[in-house]
Amino acid sequence: MNPSPLPQETLRRKRDGEMLSGNEIRALVDGIAQGHLSDAQLGAFAMAVRLRGMDTAETVALTLAMRDSGEQLRWPASVLGGSGPVVDKHSTGGIGDMVSLVLGPLLAACGCFVPMVSGRGLGHTGGTLDKLEAIPGYTVLPGLARLQQVVREAGVAIVGAGPGLARADQRLYAVRDVTATVDSLPLITASILSKKLAAGLQCLVLDVKFGNGAFLPALADAQALARSLVDVAEGAGLPAQALLTDMNQPLAPAAGNAIETLLAIEMLCGRPLSATPAGLASAQAEARTREVVMALGAALLQQAGRAGSGYEAHRLLDTAWRSGAAAERFARMVHGLGGPADLLEQPRRHLAEAAVLRPVPVPDSARDRPQISHIDAVALGMVVVRLGGGRQRPGDAIDPAVGLSRLAPLGVRPAPSAPLAWVHAATEADADAAIRAVQAAYRWSEADVPANGIGPCVWPGVVGSAGCSPGAAA
Repeated sequence: MNPSPLPQETLRRKRDGEMLSGNEIRALVDGIAQGHLSDAQLGAFAMAVRLRGMDTAETVALTLAMRDSGEQLRWPASVLGGSGPVVDKHSTGGIGDMVSLVLGPLLAACGCFVPMVSGRGLGHTGGTLDKLEAIPGYTVLPGLARLQQVVREAGVAIVGAGPGLARADQRLYAVRDVTATVDSLPLITASILSKKLAAGLQCLVLDVKFGNGAFLPALADAQALARSLVDVAEGAGLPAQALLTDMNQPLAPAAGNAIETLLAIEMLCGRPLSATPAGLASAQAEARTREVVMALGAALLQQAGRAGSGYEAHRLLDTAWRSGAAAERFARMVHGLGGPADLLEQPRRHLAEAAVLRPVPVPDSARDRPQISHIDAVALGMVVVRLGGGRQRPGDAIDPAVGLSRLAPLGVRPAPSAPLAWVHAATEADADAAIRAVQAAYRWSEADVPANGIGPCVWPGVVGSAGCSPGAAA
């Protein structure tokens, strides 16, 4: 048996741009998970990878070692009570990204099992777990037995990774966050995929964002991440596809935890859009969310063998949506994880509403340039954070009621009396500051915005592999 390499020698080799062996990488990851490596050594490793990179084989080895550093879920037919495919999606994050709340139940209603491991808000982006915690009683970290029961009975459970999955990633990520190495492509890839592999999936679809509101604004950088994620997933034995979606404006017309949850419920239930401002928006803006949901869902259904073509996949998803089957799966999931049984019937009874609701008027300076030509999505996300809907420091409490709704999309010409958005705030002073910040996030033009600036949200082309075989994961 070969002795484990010394960590300082492995760090030197990567510092000098050499390729690391699988044994060297696994020894480092074991040291991270078991606490044998110091934070200084972790920081040195992260910086060496950030500056020198890793090829696909190294990144696959890192991903598998991180997967193996914690628990791994298994989904045999005896646990699921059926043989449907086990699938999931991952998004790199954005403003108004409530796709998981709609897509997970839709996939379950189409015969898939969806143990969806999600995260919290990071920086200007909202987190799926924070949205779900706006539902009273909802448990994002259930025990294994309860998780298995909800996946079996509802077909979907949207939960957090918990301390048991990919333990090495949790420690490594904390160091990356304070060493300016968060944007390392191999480290991003391994962090995302190690948790997905540990969740016991058969198929994965990745929603990689680009645009001014994305983690990677440049399209070329998003394409590189998509390619890395797919190549490494396949190298680790997980069939995957990646779609590129445009985040040059909020994906949904709302931003804020209870507000986005309310909008997802109304979309799932197929209710007509209300004339009131609380949490709702125009059909034009809402269509962006539906487009992404359908594209990701169709990709997964085909890959998982539930549909033979894009047309058939869209038909299945549309039927599940219109029939109410997806909404019923969402209700089962919420109740199974501790939430109220009547959330779909009485969402406003359970979801917190802000004390102050104010419209954001079109600024006087835009009267002679009436068309919206640019939206600073990051600025809108930071408005929500400053209102208390996100974290400025780790451990900050979140106010689920605050945020923005009825956000006007690119290319529209609001009537002089129509607001740009509505602010949901805890105090009048917070609302005043948010109104000014929202107005500053919009730019205006006399000329029409080019069609390619407000066109389809899903970028043409799919990066990905052939499908997985249906059936429960071993």
